[in-house]
Amino acid sequence: MRFEMNTLHFVFIICFILSVTHTTIALKEDDCEVCVKTVKRFSDTLDDATKKDYKLIETAFKHYCKTQKNKEHRFCYYLGGLEESATGILNELSKPLSWSMPAEKVCEKLKKKDAQICDLRYEKQIDLNKVDLKKLKVRDLKKILNDWDEGCEGCLEKSDFIKRIEELKPKYSHNEL
Repeated sequence: MRFEMNTLHFVFIICFILSVTHTTIALKEDDCEVCVKTVKRFSDTLDDATKKDYKLIETAFKHYCKTQKNKEHRFCYYLGGLEESATGILNELSKPLSWSMPAEKVCEKLKKKDAQICDLRYEKQIDLNKVDLKKLKVRDLKKILNDWDEGCEGCLEKSDFIKRIEELKPKYSHNEL
């Protein structure tokens, strides 16, 4: 009996640890920002009757996608919400929404099916006079240089990109990105 109780406690502790770990690695809005925001906006357009039927949700999403532009349009393309979409995983959106699953969880499931869905990101507006370059990601530093049509020969480390931006900053400081 004592062995069974210890085993039961052990199993309970393992389950607890796994549940805590799962919640800490859950998708955040910034990790998949276009997906989360688009799913939330789309979901808010649905009436109660449509929200319960995944087929109606798919039809509504295709209609919704016709008016989308930029990153949202690309998101629709990846899911199969556009006529020109090459593939379709629309049911991975519609069924979870019909179960009232939150946008973050829907996007987590979509990411497992197609990782590029979470690669979509909105352009960040960067004020070079206020931003701490050390806190930016390398991707954002490269974007600054790219927007200036400048290169960074031999840049390998984040500090190399920061140094190059600091060198060029006086030339472009009147422009905010």
